[in-house]
Amino acid sequence: MRVGIEVLLDYEFTEPTDVLLALEAAQLPDQTVLDQSLEIEGAGPLTTLDGGSDVGRRNWTLAETGRMQARYRATVEVNRPFPNLFPLAKSPLPSLPREVLPFIWPSRYCEADRFVPFVCSHFKGLCGGALVQAMAGWVHDNIRYVPGSSDVRTSAVDCFVAQQGVCRDYAHLTAALIRAHDIPARLVSVYALGLDPPDFHAVVEVWLDGAWHLVDSTGLAPVETMVRIAVGRDATDIAFMTAFGSAAMNSQAIRVTRLQGASDAAQPD
Repeated sequence: MRVGIEVLLDYEFTEPTDVLLALEAAQLPDQTVLDQSLEIEGAGPLTTLDGGSDVGRRNWTLAETGRMQARYRATVEVNRPFPNLFPLAKSPLPSLPREVLPFIWPSRYCEADRFVPFVCSHFKGLCGGALVQAMAGWVHDNIRYVPGSSDVRTSAVDCFVAQQGVCRDYAHLTAALIRAHDIPARLVSVYALGLDPPDFHAVVEVWLDGAWHLVDSTGLAPVETMVRIAVGRDATDIAFMTAFGSAAMNSQAIRVTRLQGASDAAQPD
């Protein structure tokens, strides 16, 4: 499937401010970036660096005093089947690659250690992909999606207690539950086809059978069409924009569409 992405960020700065952007779609085996462009007005030149964990890349810029606009456009070919986690096995801990290890530990927003008693009592007899599916299903069924119900300080524990949140809260809680059973889980920022209203979306990738697999406990968009941007321990690592100073949003728009491409073209009989 071919996906078109358009992003406009329009922000105001009261003084020159360092800004770190994570907007570019990652080049990965199951998603091919066919073309992309990132243009910045009201800021200095871009300095590009690796995104981390071999996924994507980020860009530094220095926003000038006043208005900064960032425009990103991309065409991405996504070739990912719908994930069936049920038959997948938990990878033995000693087999985990070095770069996967950080994702079995608690983090600022994913307090996995505090969920161990809950996980042990509520998901008895399950392991591997079956366990992950059960946990994601529990989050989907027990947490209400309520826009504006959380903020940048809300953690997985806060979401669990309030039983409501937005996509980043669903992802934090899902990752924390999975890590509580010593299965690596990381947060992922994505462009999601069909998300309503359109926005940046946060989901989870879980390490099973020696590979990463996408999980979205919100159920708001099809996982098989998502375009991954960045990965990290929690929302701190995957923010689309981090301003090291004061910033005010004028407007923000994200548009993700399905395009007619080679993989979608009609085939002869």
